[in-house]
Amino acid sequence: MPQPENPNYSRNIFQRRLLFLLIALFIPILILTTKSSYIQDILRTGLIQIQNLGWWGPVAFIVTYNLATVLFIPGSVLTLGGGVIFGLWWGSIYVFVAATLGATFAFLIGRYLSRDRVVKCMEAHPKFKALDRAVAKEGLKIVFLTRLCPLFPFNLLNYALGITQVSLKDYVLGSFGMIPGTIMYVYSGSLVGNIAAIGTGTQPANPEAEAVKWLINIISFIAAFAVTFSLSRIARKALDETV
Repeated sequence: MPQPENPNYSRNIFQRRLLFLLIALFIPILILTTKSSYIQDILRTGLIQIQNLGWWGPVAFIVTYNLATVLFIPGSVLTLGGGVIFGLWWGSIYVFVAATLGATFAFLIGRYLSRDRVVKCMEAHPKFKALDRAVAKEGLKIVFLTRLCPLFPFNLLNYALGITQVSLKDYVLGSFGMIPGTIMYVYSGSLVGNIAAIGTGTQPANPEAEAVKWLINIISFIAAFAVTFSLSRIARKALDETV
């Protein structure tokens, strides 16, 4: 005789599916909104004000970058702006520090607000639990490779890694993979030399800037291939462990 379905279980399943659906709808809308020209204009205006702050400029720049990272606002305009305002050397340092701090804040938010729910959802799926453990074991390499590749969505990845078992130490150390891309983007900004022209497509063609773009694309392609290969191997190994 079939057992009656538990109404609480059905309600929990419905609530989880509704939550995932809302998140799946909210994130793309948020990303599209933050990429709007209005938001980019606000960032350019903020950079102009930071440029006039003197010694407080680096502090204001880092705080602004942190807020942008946590709020899913793309940091390309800020990164290029760092090159315009501070030059290659100090711009690279400030951008790297700001990006690392902002990414760490987002990682911790993702971990402490969502990790418990994810763990509960994975209890009924041993394959996902095994994959989560496998990712944690090679967390440093995965974080480093994804940071090396600008193709991966930086802001979304911060929260996504927060709900895995990747340790905070591996996450912070893996963030050093941002250094090559940071230097190249800051250098591109230093070549532009004008905050108002950043991200508008109005800056004049520059052979050096074009060469930097090609170098970024090459590094992105290599890193993307390495990440895909590593994740495939990790997933295969994790699934073998569950069999």
